[in-house]
Amino acid sequence: MFNDTATPLSLLATRRSGKPRDLAAPGPDAEQIARMLEVAARTPDHGKLAPWRFVVVEDRDALSRLITDAYRAERPQAARSEIDSLDQFARQAPALVVVLSSPVLSSHIPLWEQELSAGAATMNLLHAAHAMGFAGGWLTGWPAFSTAVRDAFGSPHERIAGFVFLGTPGRPLDERPRPDMARIVARWPDTGRP
Repeated sequence: MFNDTATPLSLLATRRSGKPRDLAAPGPDAEQIARMLEVAARTPDHGKLAPWRFVVVEDRDALSRLITDAYRAERPQAARSEIDSLDQFARQAPALVVVLSSPVLSSHIPLWEQELSAGAATMNLLHAAHAMGFAGGWLTGWPAFSTAVRDAFGSPHERIAGFVFLGTPGRPLDERPRPDMARIVARWPDTGRP
């Protein structure tokens, strides 16, 4: 599915987020995911720390149990609709990669820079998926901030940067409004700050 006719800039300019609930089969296979992760790892990384990790989720039933059990433990009075919504969250799209910010705390590199690198790695994963003819959706939501969910994927010093759902768009991807460039771009020292 590699899109070998597009130019690099056209790939960057045409990438859209896919709503995970709208991503359908076929999804990337294990070899394609491995290639995407190789590309994702080619990200700015001050100190060559690789302050991120990728976890490919292979059992959605187990993920659903993990998330819904953690939510029930935290919110025993949760409505059935809340539990159903979290079950649906776990089962979206054909493939899922959990990206963890995994800073090297002993490093002199500031934590903020390491966290930015994790975000860049996540974006590279989405670009790689697009270049290979798939779409991706990067979600956080309650599961990304749950200690119990995080503990299932990583260590106490790590944080879930996002759940990256991957698949084939089941419908045309929406173009969202983009920022007004005049509002977000300035020239320094003659700056007209927004």
